[in-house]
Amino acid sequence: MEDWAKKHGLVLDKVEAAFPDAVLEVVDFRGERTLVVEPANVREICQFLHDDAELRYNLLEDIVADDLLPDFPRFALSYHIYSIPNNHRIRVRALVEDPDEGPETLASIWRIATWLEMEVWDLMGIRFKGNDKLRRLFMPEDWQGFPLRKDYPLGYEEVQFSFNWKAIDEKKPYARD
Repeated sequence: MEDWAKKHGLVLDKVEAAFPDAVLEVVDFRGERTLVVEPANVREICQFLHDDAELRYNLLEDIVADDLLPDFPRFALSYHIYSIPNNHRIRVRALVEDPDEGPETLASIWRIATWLEMEVWDLMGIRFKGNDKLRRLFMPEDWQGFPLRKDYPLGYEEVQFSFNWKAIDEKKPYARD
């Protein structure tokens, strides 16, 4: 058995022993393991992965959201977690039914979570319980909506190429004399 498979097995065994009903599905793809868990258990599982003396997942690399429209639950959150001492990654994924009722913040485990959760909220509109710092990072403060959702209207601006630059240039709202 390869080294990554042993580490994946150890993580799964420990998480399932500590949280017997929390893991809904285990997905292995190209040497990466994803634990699909109940949203209510995300914080507890991440705290366990961080604090366990053998696992030591001490770096939250990213939090990403998927819009699964037209499926329900509509959203999925993936937490990419890394153990520097063990050189091992794991992904914890949770399905979110209501974007206003997202999982608890992970800021008390990893301080960077505050910013990563702000990014997810700004672009997808998923709120994190306990994160009172959610604000726009990429979009202007007065922006309406969340641009990475599948139902967000597209702008349909024509892409400029070398052959059509004059037509595009004529449509742009430059300051004219």
